[in-house]
Amino acid sequence: MPNRCLHAIPAKRSIIAAAVALLAAPALHAQEAEGAAAPIETVQITGNWLGSGLQNSVKNFAGARTVMQREDIDSTGAATIGDVLRRIPGVQATDNSGTAGSTISLNIGVRGLTGRYSPRSTILLDGIPLAVAPYGQPQLSFAPVSLNNIESVDVVRGGGAVRYGPQNVGGIINFRSRSIPDVPGFAGDATVRYNHFSEGGHNTQYSAFLGTQLDNGLGLALLYSGLDGSGWRAGSDEKVNDVALKVRYKLNPHSEIYGKLTYFDVKSMTPGGLTVAQFNANPFQNTRPTDFWDGDRKGADIGYLNTISSTQEFEIKAYYNESSRQSSLINAARTQITVQPRNYQVLGIEPRYTQRFAAAGLTHDVTVGYRFLRERGDDNNFVRNVATGVNGAATTFDNATDAHSVYIDDRIAVGAWRITPGIRFERIRSDRVGAAANSTFSTENDKYLPSLNVAYLVNPALTVFANYGTSFGPVQNTQLNSQTSATPLKPELAKTSELGARWKSGAVSAEMTVFRLKFDNQILQVPGSVPPLFRNLGATKHEGVETAVDYSFDDAGALAGLNVFANYSYTKAIQESGATAGLDVPFYSRNTDTVGARYRIGAWTVNLSSTHQSKQYSDAANTVAEAANGGVGQIPGFRLWNAQLVWKPAGKPDVDIAVGVNNLSDKRYYTRNVDGNAGRMAGAPRTAYAQLHVAF
Repeated sequence: MPNRCLHAIPAKRSIIAAAVALLAAPALHAQEAEGAAAPIETVQITGNWLGSGLQNSVKNFAGARTVMQREDIDSTGAATIGDVLRRIPGVQATDNSGTAGSTISLNIGVRGLTGRYSPRSTILLDGIPLAVAPYGQPQLSFAPVSLNNIESVDVVRGGGAVRYGPQNVGGIINFRSRSIPDVPGFAGDATVRYNHFSEGGHNTQYSAFLGTQLDNGLGLALLYSGLDGSGWRAGSDEKVNDVALKVRYKLNPHSEIYGKLTYFDVKSMTPGGLTVAQFNANPFQNTRPTDFWDGDRKGADIGYLNTISSTQEFEIKAYYNESSRQSSLINAARTQITVQPRNYQVLGIEPRYTQRFAAAGLTHDVTVGYRFLRERGDDNNFVRNVATGVNGAATTFDNATDAHSVYIDDRIAVGAWRITPGIRFERIRSDRVGAAANSTFSTENDKYLPSLNVAYLVNPALTVFANYGTSFGPVQNTQLNSQTSATPLKPELAKTSELGARWKSGAVSAEMTVFRLKFDNQILQVPGSVPPLFRNLGATKHEGVETAVDYSFDDAGALAGLNVFANYSYTKAIQESGATAGLDVPFYSRNTDTVGARYRIGAWTVNLSSTHQSKQYSDAANTVAEAANGGVGQIPGFRLWNAQLVWKPAGKPDVDIAVGVNNLSDKRYYTRNVDGNAGRMAGAPRTAYAQLHVAF
């Protein structure tokens, strides 16, 4: 691995190195004494979204990775996916958009990368891209996924870039939907949760699951999740429907066909930002009652998986989805409304094959895969006069992207070492056609993206890892028509390196990762350009450390039933180009942490936790003084406390009742919205909830 990884956060370098060495030393000695090689994992069906053909457990993964299961998610009291992801080291929910506080969008930043609509991460649902246009518009201003239909959240912050893209510089996040049962008979459950905000309104979340595995090999599952009500801002009504039908047919003991049909729709009223005076008068008021976002998505996927033998595995899947989304935003003068309807169609196909073989004393697991993605869509914009209700002329662009991706990697096992070199090749062709002038803007790019992951399995509990990878982001639809032959746009390119250690035993889980990320040629809007012009102008450097620990006390001890956990992340993300070189990137806190405890006694479980983030800046100039309109200025840090009580009635193992309070102290905090409806955006006040879950 390149030595530069070791230069991350120089002030803390010796401390981190010493900590890793201290963690590894006893186990290294034990490994040497035993002289035994680590066992080779088997090639098998894993359901692992990495699609490696190998059972890549979190414990042995050669990179920073966190998986949260359904039980972990429930114990947080989270109401949204953003609430869950805030608890993962290195991940921050920024909410600096006009849809902040709603479920229509997802605003996730990883390791200092911009979080507005999550454009820098590859985000998947069951291994399928979630963005409406993964190459042309990777932003999740419309995120068709709901928390209650999720079984687990898998966040890879490093070490997995070679297989998935684009936009994987900010890691890979996979939401796994609830699984079809593996045993005969019916299984199902239903949940209803009522949320009451101390300011604003209230809403109800509900979900249901019904699944079966029939004797003839057919498995079925029906998932539904919904939300109806309002948030903590006045006039923030929202309605969500998320339904999926999953199917699996076992052809024989080693092969199966699987698939899924999905439908998602949402409409969310979005109050927007407030001036300082408005916020001080009432931080939960709504001065933009006509603003809203809505969208819907219909999708289908089908796959075939065959574990041909103990050394071979083949999988192929195809998917298609259609998405539509629309925003309606009034201007500051309240004289006109800008309406932006957009439509997208995405077709993808992904075959892969894994082969294990032995040569020269080494065991190789070679995986080769291909991905074809076809995007088509249109984006439209028109202005409606508030006084007359008349719509102005529409501006329309038609977009098309064809992307081919081929990758190969080889997981080499030699003793306790797992070494995985790999490379992905991307070929992308994008066109954007302006309907009015019949003008065409095109780009075509090829990229080779190498990576190297190394893990050393010190003993069954301890893994030490290092990795290096390259990631990229393609030119997006709305950027194409700003380039010229003299100033063509090139895909953004980033290089990431990591060094870390992970300990996982029966009672203790602990990890520490040092990372360095260099983003050289981000596509940025030229300041002051009207209409917008984009150039490869941006360079940033991101360095930091991520730590986490989880400890469960012995069942035979005085503290039986108690589990404590904590994580801490330090991220120094600095701009390296232009007049703001040397300053922090906007909307990212250098320090974040989570601490908490869970205590089980009899039928009762008590959860107490806290999350914290330090101050942020809302602009590239790191302006501290706040503007009167609330659109720029330093954002204070804050800490929130949450508590939950869960009761499982005796004799009723299929029923549990939870009550809780998020933001116990009713802390007033805010972020800033940088859209056309800029200003302060109040965070959630004290929120009480009650939840009933029944399984059958």
